[in-house]
Amino acid sequence: MDKVVRVYASFEEAEKADRAYYRGLTPRQRLKLLFELVATHEGGEDAPQERLQRVCRVTERRGR
Repeated sequence: MDKVVRVYASFEEAEKADRAYYRGLTPRQRLKLLFELVATHEGGEDAPQERLQRVCRVTERRGR
């Protein structure tokens, strides 16, 4: 994924440019971009998945 910086006069203009860019991509390019983003978020394709640690705790209620 190439990083590109562009400057726009307004948020509306930037939003229109984003929509035009993504509309111009082929379905294959969109999927490739999606997979790159997912891999970046997960720490890479080969990264182990992190899981929550399971904790079980038994406590006694007071007043009984």
